Amino acid sequence: MFDAAFKALQQMLSPPFRSVLIKSMLLALVTIILVGVGLYKFLDWLTVSGGVWAEGALGPNSHTPLSWVIWIASIATALGIVVGGIFLMPAVTAFVGSFFVDEIAELVERTYYPADPPGKALSLDRSLFEGIKTALVAILIYLIALPFILLAGFGFIILFLAAAFLLSREYFDLAAMRFRPPAEAKAFRKANRATVFAAGLLIAAFVSIPIVNLATPLFGMAMMVHLHKKLSGRRPSEIGGTSAEAIAGRGPAS
Repeated sequence: MFDAAFKALQQMLSPPFRSVLIKSMLLALVTIILVGVGLYKFLDWLTVSGGVWAEGALGPNSHTPLSWVIWIASIATALGIVVGGIFLMPAVTAFVGSFFVDEIAELVERTYYPADPPGKALSLDRSLFEGIKTALVAILIYLIALPFILLAGFGFIILFLAAAFLLSREYFDLAAMRFRPPAEAKAFRKANRATVFAAGLLIAAFVSIPIVNLATPLFGMAMMVHLHKKLSGRRPSEIGGTSAEAIAGRGPAS
């Protein structure tokens, strides 16, 4: 696992990875900005509309105090969007990563495993489905954890573990599906859930570092390609009805 992480970090600085890194970071930044602006506009409209309704209900004498309340709420909204953007990075990187998984995987396979048969590129709809699904679940968990962050701080632990679980699932499944059918890839991941989750803790630590976390798709996908290769080479037993040959990484079951 640590060897896979080291190789992923090492290759991220290589010239072939730089173009993917730049594209990934730019798309992540654009996504965060668009989501942030959209949420701010919506919440600002909600605040102003609520103020107009409250003034109509309370009378004209409430105009000044309500103006102060709206002003404070607008500032709180802006700060909340900034902080929320940090916590939503797992969701953003899950979505962004779905556009570059095959490009990243091909670079890793060509560099470290040139003698092995190359993986089969995933369809864009499959990659997007996995990325959007992970992003939506991450947002749901963020909303559930928010009260715990405000009350006791347990939400930070929940978010960290959730990021490890979700991102490890997504990137390992995408790496495995280059060589296995989706059902078989998921079965293989479940058979190695402890190792995959442990690797996910490293991805969660990576995604928690500001600015650096924009490169999470490269790190996560590259590491899971290495991890899938390693696990495929040492698990010859059958899992969920798939053949021993497929589980050993010599190709999907027919």
